[in-house]
Amino acid sequence: MLSFNTNNGAILALDVLRSTTGSRDDTLSRVTSGQRVATAADNAAYWSIATTMRSDNKMLSAVEDALGLAGGIVDSATNGYSAATDVLVEFKKLLVLSREAGVDRDKINTDLDQLKDQLKNIANSSSFAEQNWLKRTDVVDDVDRQLVGSFRRDADGGVTVTNITYEIAGTPGTSDVNFLVDDFSGDGGILTGSGFATELGTSKDWVLFNGENGGAYDEITLTDTTTSAEIEEMISVVDAMAERTIDVATMLGAIGTRIELQTEFTKDLQDSIEFGVGKMVDADLNAESTRLRALQTQEQLGIQALQIANSGTERFLDLLL
Repeated sequence: MLSFNTNNGAILALDVLRSTTGSRDDTLSRVTSGQRVATAADNAAYWSIATTMRSDNKMLSAVEDALGLAGGIVDSATNGYSAATDVLVEFKKLLVLSREAGVDRDKINTDLDQLKDQLKNIANSSSFAEQNWLKRTDVVDDVDRQLVGSFRRDADGGVTVTNITYEIAGTPGTSDVNFLVDDFSGDGGILTGSGFATELGTSKDWVLFNGENGGAYDEITLTDTTTSAEIEEMISVVDAMAERTIDVATMLGAIGTRIELQTEFTKDLQDSIEFGVGKMVDADLNAESTRLRALQTQEQLGIQALQIANSGTERFLDLLL
């Protein structure tokens, strides 16, 4: 039936063309953006999960940066203790040499003074990001060091940032101390504390040197009046100090290894999350490109169909003219 008021064929062709054009636009959007779920309207559940996972990935990126900073701090401290251990070995060798008859102890003591200065330089310079784990200058330095270790989200959606803890203070006045130098009270440092001499039961409270603002113990110094028994005590004390620096360096090395492993795990976890998000929301570009070509063809056919549907009334008008 032909009607001037209603062209059913044209209406049907127009509806098909609108549907084809909408599908083409959606497919083109997926091709250009690379995502099949770009907004909540595309798939609310997938979009919500993907958005949360992307947020977690950004948190993991921040954790990775924090781990890099923590690694620098720990490596700086580890290198400082390793260097101090080498200097203490040289110090002990000179003390052993001073026991030999006929040696000039004043000259050996000059070398010992140079090694003491080197140890002070190591303690002063072993810092990273304004943190120095070798030197104690105030009671606030005794606070445990907290390093960002990881980030996780539990089943209830809560987030937790876990820390790697290093108990830096130890027990002042004993051999269980972790600072290399204590310029506040003396007893918190390996080189400035009397705990080693006390535990060894030496005749004097031997220390390598006294802290700048604390401690008034007997510094290990060689003179012509120094006895062999005193040198033996000095050697024992320095040996105990060297063993403690090795222990502390080992603890820090273990923390450094943990940081390296956690950094690698964090990178792998970021890759896994990115891959998982991609599986949910990324478009299959091969399929979408093929679909786009097909929809473009359908669009052209739809335009031609609309033209054909409108051509019936045009031929009827020709008869009236």
